Amino acid sequence: MKGRITIDRELCKGCGLCITVCPKKQIEISDSLNAKGYYPAKFKEETDSPGSKDSKCTGCAMCAITCPDVAIEVYREEKAGAQSDADSEETQEKD
Repeated sequence: MKGRITIDRELCKGCGLCITVCPKKQIEISDSLNAKGYYPAKFKEETDSPGSKDSKCTGCAMCAITCPDVAIEVYREEKAGAQSDADSEETQEKD
């Protein structure tokens, strides 16, 4: 499963907790300040290779769970042809 995250620069205060829990080390502290004067976290894949299909992020959501400011959103892309549990249950009920 591939994943990606978005970090709201204005909500993030740069505590770095997300950086320590990311198993793929895909989050770093930004070089630029936000409006509140903090150096927020940023997702490395946004700057390294925009639009790349070789995502290192797994979408585990550890960063979002750990974030005290609720500044991180996690998005997951399922593999093509994979059914979710809800889809497969609906199919079984119809049979």
